[in-house]
Amino acid sequence: MSQIRLFITTDEAGAARLLDAMSAAFEEEGYALSTMEIDEKRNRWEASIYLMTDEEPAIRRAFEPIASRETPGAEIEREVVPDIDWVSKSLEGLAPVRAGRFVVHGSHDRVQVKPGELAIEIDAGQAFGTGHHGTTAGCLEMIEKVLKRHPVRRALDLGTGSGVLAIALRKLAPARVLATDIDPVATKIAGENIRGNREGSGVRVATARGFHKQAFAEEGPFDLVVANILARPLMRMAPDIRRHLAPGGEIILSGILAEQRWKVLSAFNAQGFAHRHTLWRNGWVTLLLG
Repeated sequence: MSQIRLFITTDEAGAARLLDAMSAAFEEEGYALSTMEIDEKRNRWEASIYLMTDEEPAIRRAFEPIASRETPGAEIEREVVPDIDWVSKSLEGLAPVRAGRFVVHGSHDRVQVKPGELAIEIDAGQAFGTGHHGTTAGCLEMIEKVLKRHPVRRALDLGTGSGVLAIALRKLAPARVLATDIDPVATKIAGENIRGNREGSGVRVATARGFHKQAFAEEGPFDLVVANILARPLMRMAPDIRRHLAPGGEIILSGILAEQRWKVLSAFNAQGFAHRHTLWRNGWVTLLLG
């Protein structure tokens, strides 16, 4: 079965409106969304949703009123995505990523690790989170900042992806870490990566949507919560994150576009969190709140 891309060509403002509306409609179901500039001089952008061919009728029905409202007159276009492992391909030849003392590398780059660096080995194609994305690198830097200041006994890696942030937590502290993701494939790969980096004894991996699984009660409350997801899900989960945080605990939030920063801060301010620090990377932000 092929993957396809439904997209609309518009200007930058239209693409931003579409992304916001599409996020509200499709993000919770796990569909990949993107905006991309295709012609700087003409201010032409594309806003896209990626799906499988058998999902097209239902997604198109949901997409059409959004497109009509946000970009009147624009046509929904369709592209079949080539059957290529884009994650592996995009990372071919990329150097190891350094964020603070951490270096995230593939197995072929072990020799590139320098003395004193904290090495995390994650091969391309193994779920989201190889360090090359600004959100992952930002979280790694922020984790190091937090753990320099005070000890953490129990930590939560919410939306673990490849497991890279759970591994990072264990590299810096003898903390008990719960690593969760809504995707069972991601949690399987995360478990493999965590064991491959010799941190399996201190990390519990669980597939969980929201905070309803018993593992949260058994492993919490948490001194530190790291959540590298997306802005809207983070905002919805603010009350749950507050409820599972230990007194005096801190949270690291990422997966947030720079222009979404104030909305996320507002949602967490309403739960009694105060802003402590922001890291900016390639149009994305990582927030530290407490």
